[in-house]
Amino acid sequence: MQPNPYPGLDANQIALMQLFHPHAFRRMANALNTNMRFVHYTSADTALKIIANEEVWMRKSTCMNDFNEIEHGFSCLRLAYAEHKERFTALIEPSFPEFSKKLEDHFNGWLPSIRNSTYISCISEHENSEDLNGRLSMWRAYGGPTGVAIVVRSEPFLRPSDALQAYTSPVAYLSEAQFSIEFANTLDGFEQNFALIVQLSEEQLLGHMFEVFRMAVLCTKHPGFAEEKEWRIVYSPSMYESTRIKPDIFTFNGVPQKIFKIPLKSVESEGLVGIEVAQLIDRIIIGPTSFPVEIKEALGTVLQTRGIENPYGMIWMSEIPLRN
Repeated sequence: MQPNPYPGLDANQIALMQLFHPHAFRRMANALNTNMRFVHYTSADTALKIIANEEVWMRKSTCMNDFNEIEHGFSCLRLAYAEHKERFTALIEPSFPEFSKKLEDHFNGWLPSIRNSTYISCISEHENSEDLNGRLSMWRAYGGPTGVAIVVRSEPFLRPSDALQAYTSPVAYLSEAQFSIEFANTLDGFEQNFALIVQLSEEQLLGHMFEVFRMAVLCTKHPGFAEEKEWRIVYSPSMYESTRIKPDIFTFNGVPQKIFKIPLKSVESEGLVGIEVAQLIDRIIIGPTSFPVEIKEALGTVLQTRGIENPYGMIWMSEIPLRN
């Protein structure tokens, strides 16, 4: 039996997660069971702001590095759903008449918001072997000539909590053909556990399937990006507005845009713990740069103001001989 990595959820909630989000559930269970750490590659300036201001920024999905961020996921979903719709309908509609049309209308009604009003912050899986030098491909892609990798503990991202109305999900790197196979595997799970589905109301089933489709669009990327091992923190204020995540305007590369700021403050009463800077950060790696000593001094100084003892002992300078 699959170990329960979510002590805050009951057996029925766990079963529903496995049923509707099997790929994400497997990845999250593995991350918790192996004490996986995450890492955020960024510039030294941004790293300093994260620590000093105790906040992480989220950018609109349309402003992410991959210009095709959302459209690839939508294309995969559209093709797979068309391919397997007959099977899906034959399975669901004897118990939930005309469900397919209701799902399509509901999802299509929200699709403009999914495309244009979703905000994302990105982290990656961090391997123990990367503790000293980081990952070369990420140094090349992020942070420029003053790259910094902030390695963090994973528990606050993986434990269930509605405190922020923002949720973490692993990215699936799938081609359209691979996505279709995953879709078929999900339907296999529906057939094997249909007794669980018929216990739901139509409204509940619609909500679950909408989230399946939404996260498939937002967290599917082209296989060419697989080496990034990305996870996403997803926030959709038009759907699930948070009282804690605040909007702001910032200019990136000359383009003013709306962002949202996640406060690194625990809310223990709502299950959000371990997100304070002093608890969250495991180590910092300074990437290939002409100014490693200066960056280390600045980072150590600001870490000390956040209650971290011996901050310089948690900062490493990558020895990868990369010329930026």
